[in-house]
Amino acid sequence: MDNRRLVLLLVFSFSLVMLWDGWQKHFQPKNSLATVAAPVGGLPSQGGVSASYTGIPSPVTGLAATADKGVAKAEIIKVETDLFLAEISSQGGDIVRLELKNHRDTKDKKRAFVLFDDGDQHFYRAQSGAIGEGLPNHRSMWRVTSESRFLKEGDSTLSVQLVADLASGKEVVKTYIFHRGSYQIDIRHEGLPAGAFAYYQFTRDGKPAEGKSNSMMMGASTFTGPAVFTEAEKFQKVSFSDITKNKAKFATKADNGWLAMVQHYFVAAWLPTAGIAREFYMRTIGDNLYSAGVILPVGADGKSSVSLYAGPQELENLKGIAPGFDLVVDYGWLTVIAAPLFWVLGVIHKLTGNWGWAIILLTVLIKLVFFPLSAASYKSMAKMRLVTPKLAKLKETYGDDKMRLNQEMMALYKKENINPLGGCLPILIQIPVFISLYWVLQGTVEMRNAPWIGWIKDLSAQDPYYVLPLLMGVTMFIQTKLNPAPPDPLQAKVMLMMPILFTGMFLFFPAGLVLYWTVNNLLSIAQQWQITRLIEAGSSKSA
Repeated sequence: MDNRRLVLLLVFSFSLVMLWDGWQKHFQPKNSLATVAAPVGGLPSQGGVSASYTGIPSPVTGLAATADKGVAKAEIIKVETDLFLAEISSQGGDIVRLELKNHRDTKDKKRAFVLFDDGDQHFYRAQSGAIGEGLPNHRSMWRVTSESRFLKEGDSTLSVQLVADLASGKEVVKTYIFHRGSYQIDIRHEGLPAGAFAYYQFTRDGKPAEGKSNSMMMGASTFTGPAVFTEAEKFQKVSFSDITKNKAKFATKADNGWLAMVQHYFVAAWLPTAGIAREFYMRTIGDNLYSAGVILPVGADGKSSVSLYAGPQELENLKGIAPGFDLVVDYGWLTVIAAPLFWVLGVIHKLTGNWGWAIILLTVLIKLVFFPLSAASYKSMAKMRLVTPKLAKLKETYGDDKMRLNQEMMALYKKENINPLGGCLPILIQIPVFISLYWVLQGTVEMRNAPWIGWIKDLSAQDPYYVLPLLMGVTMFIQTKLNPAPPDPLQAKVMLMMPILFTGMFLFFPAGLVLYWTVNNLLSIAQQWQITRLIEAGSSKSA
């Protein structure tokens, strides 16, 4: 019985932590738009490749793209493709705003989701340039030479060219090449001196992205920050706080790999061609403002090019873009379960066309997999119901002798072939699947804004009317009533409180997760009721 008390205590503690997590996530204060630091001073001198990022100028900071004194006001070039609405500033030639047309804003579903942002919610830019005195960088003024800024019907690509004039009279050309149906943008520099270095970086504030989870019990919270992948060191995430403290650890040199800025559901990454030497860097450039990028050598032809991915973390697409790129999809510490779980869910979704029905069918499938274990558990509980009067009699007889009482109870369990822990197994075996599905719903962009039926417009968000959590609470209460009443009054009170506690915490959980648990409860009720009915019928016949 001590073991049973321990298991009940663990389950009860688990539910309290989950409830606190949901409460904290729901009522955590909203981050206000922080003020970005003033510009950092002039251009450092050019350095060698081993420390070359020190020669990269700090970006123009502030929440608007303002030019330095004596420099012409920046022009904003608006570009539209089938997937993007992009804004490129003539100052630096940076992508200062990027809307993803196929993804909706978290709060305003009529608006497109904004990835790169010039100060509306975040300061987040994709910047590039060359290192060296007199070479154009992301503080230089560029002029636009391309007339076409719209991907026309039937065209597969759209090129936007910007030109920077050098003191020598020569020109450096920066070209953005957008591709139809692709979230990859090619960026090319031409006219640079051979032996120079080009850099490609993200400059971002350290505020968390939309939809960030502050989960304590599920593992690490949804990650926002830079990451590096190389074949030797594999995938390395770096927190903004480690960059601030100069404690960031990541691979700095390789001839392969990529650098990304990861956030909830979306990612931007610089993807250099394999086989070219590169150096990765990260640094703090102001109050809550960071730069992370890659340095590439300029070829003998004066050219430097790289591919920029800026889009959703769609797992199947990421796998084909670059080695290890699918690792940006974060399933927490139970990836070994969550990854195949999402694969199965995706297969079912292809058949149903709806993620809600896919979750329901997945629940049925999981229930079938665990059927033998849960059936044995429910048989044990059904037998417990039959021996409850005998347990009460033992308590009356040996109530003052706890040791003797436990001995007699264990003897009774052995005689009746009952596992006293059987009632806890259905919940315990669900916990890893439950947490894994939580991370699938929280970390998979395919679930973002995915509707089910009626009022459920987003399975990755909480039920707006709390219908599913209340239904879940009712089903859990029915399950509790089907279970045998524990002989210990404290255990009985804990079991009665469980439906209330679980209902409270599920108010804040994703609707898809509540749907899974509710359907699982309904299947468990049907299975438990049938097994209990058969065992009680068999017992009455034998009597």
